[in-house]
Amino acid sequence: MIGVGGPILESVTPVLEWIAPFVPGEVFPYFFTMEMFQRALIATLLVTVIAGILGTYLLVQNLALIGDGLAHVSFGGVAVGIVLGATSPLMYALVFSIISAVLIHEMQARNMLSGDASIAIFLTGMLALGLVLLRLFGGGITTDIEGYLFGNLLLIDEDSFDLIVFLSLSSMVLIGFLRNALLAVAVDPVAARIQGLPVRNIGLLFSVITAAVVVSMVQVVGTLLVTALLVTPAATAKLVGGSFRSCMLWTQVFGIGSVMLGLYFSAEHDTGSGTMIALLAAVVFAIVAVSKVVSEGVFRHDDNMN
Repeated sequence: MIGVGGPILESVTPVLEWIAPFVPGEVFPYFFTMEMFQRALIATLLVTVIAGILGTYLLVQNLALIGDGLAHVSFGGVAVGIVLGATSPLMYALVFSIISAVLIHEMQARNMLSGDASIAIFLTGMLALGLVLLRLFGGGITTDIEGYLFGNLLLIDEDSFDLIVFLSLSSMVLIGFLRNALLAVAVDPVAARIQGLPVRNIGLLFSVITAAVVVSMVQVVGTLLVTALLVTPAATAKLVGGSFRSCMLWTQVFGIGSVMLGLYFSAEHDTGSGTMIALLAAVVFAIVAVSKVVSEGVFRHDDNMN
């Protein structure tokens, strides 16, 4: 994992610098020319792509809440890391999120609790733990802490960039390798089990991948706004996509579009990147949803007239 982001940055930098003269705005072009902002842009695009892929699978399985729950869990890990003086609180977030994801999956698999109930317990418990620890030992909610809550691209240093790149790329590889099995389990776990697929192990690995992806998103949109990239673009794509593959493609279009517009407006108008991305993703969803309702109403009216 050490240094994995360096080669990515070096290979992409010439492309970004070539694009820079065509980028509008006074501040936004710096995302294509300055190394600090280049890291932020690359990290944001990487997590957007993997979040879109993962989010499509989550929607098929009706597991949209798991991302939000693990994001709140990761904040508890970040708080522990900050209190302990860690140089990379995201590593603590990763450990906490993976452990919680495994426990949630096992409780659901053993019918101890429903998925929503176990997620809700971990969500509130770990968020509360993080807030209490920061209040008692961490000096309260500082600007850096707000960055973990709502996203702050300036927090993405070299170490964080390496971790984000590693988690994003490794998650893409795993999902690509398991894509058929994941889809089979998502659509009909009973049939998948009859076919001989290790449904429980696949579900466990999928939970770990989800935890890793959520942690990679923390500094981009924050723990409170993870749903903006993990669920909203996939939900928007579901309104227009006719198949799983088309939904996957539309998710990337809506996700990357929301991110690039969000980065532009946040840079030019000095607003938080995470909140602006979340707002635009929601606006895009609303526009697509309203358009779909109106178009279906028009076609239904025409059918009735005929």
